[in-house]
Amino acid sequence: MNLSIIIPLLNEEESLQELHNWIVSVMKSNNYSYEVIFIDDGSTDSSWSIIERLSVENSSIKGIRFLRNYGKSQALHAGFAKAQGDVVITMDADLQDSPEEIPGLIDMITNQEFDLVSGWKKKRYDAVFAKNLPSKLFNWAARKTSGVQLNDFNCGLKAYKNVVIKNIEVSGEMHRYIPVLAKNAGFSKIGEKVVLHQARKYGETKFGMERFINGFLDLITIWFLSRFGKRPMHLFGALGSVMFMIGFVSAGFIGFMKLYKLYHNMPYDLVTNNPWFYISLTTMIIGTQLFLAGFLGEIILRTKNNEERYKVSKETN
Repeated sequence: MNLSIIIPLLNEEESLQELHNWIVSVMKSNNYSYEVIFIDDGSTDSSWSIIERLSVENSSIKGIRFLRNYGKSQALHAGFAKAQGDVVITMDADLQDSPEEIPGLIDMITNQEFDLVSGWKKKRYDAVFAKNLPSKLFNWAARKTSGVQLNDFNCGLKAYKNVVIKNIEVSGEMHRYIPVLAKNAGFSKIGEKVVLHQARKYGETKFGMERFINGFLDLITIWFLSRFGKRPMHLFGALGSVMFMIGFVSAGFIGFMKLYKLYHNMPYDLVTNNPWFYISLTTMIIGTQLFLAGFLGEIILRTKNNEERYKVSKETN
């Protein structure tokens, strides 16, 4: 097995047969040994019935069906776990990604020795204001924050060395940032290839404007995790210690000033009447809480990750 093609999908019954035929045509013309893994992410139409039929007709077709919709990240995680190919391709099932791009992506992985190659839909057929402009802003922010110089983070058409997908953890909504996850895992040779983008032929997009909002929130998360995910004490512990010391020194100064005035028979107010005392006390409390947050974070990192994973209801052989 030298190629695995992973295709997450949700309610794409109209496109599956056409996509299958297109992929098989490309595979035969290039004499590839391959497997295609369809991950049905809780479809409510006849997508799974079509996948089952295709797997009977073609032994290279495999399928995984989730009990419910878990999201694209979980679907990719399931596909990555099952993939056996030396080169792994991910693509969407809506026919907007062209299988004709696969040989070029494989060449960049095998001959140019990239760890990961991401597609760049330079010319898009989406609505300008609904997708294009938000996408440009999103990609700009992702480049600046992550340091990965890609023009299209959200393109589903990507190619990987097998070792890459086996050493990254795709969870939550982090499928947009697989190149960043790969970089953080130590895979630094990340390339980009201009690919053909086609207008959606069947149905409607499953993603709305909220994906950009979620994308920016996930970007903040992955930036934080990449810098402090393995050492939360370095952030929370440091901030907590600084705040506690500021509060402690301020409270000590207030107490010292009262003792000084008492010693010199000067008029003074009760410490509890001084608003700065409560500010100092609050600062010490917040500092303690931040320190404890860092400490608890370190403990959590040393425990088993109990995040809910997808639940598979069926698989094809």
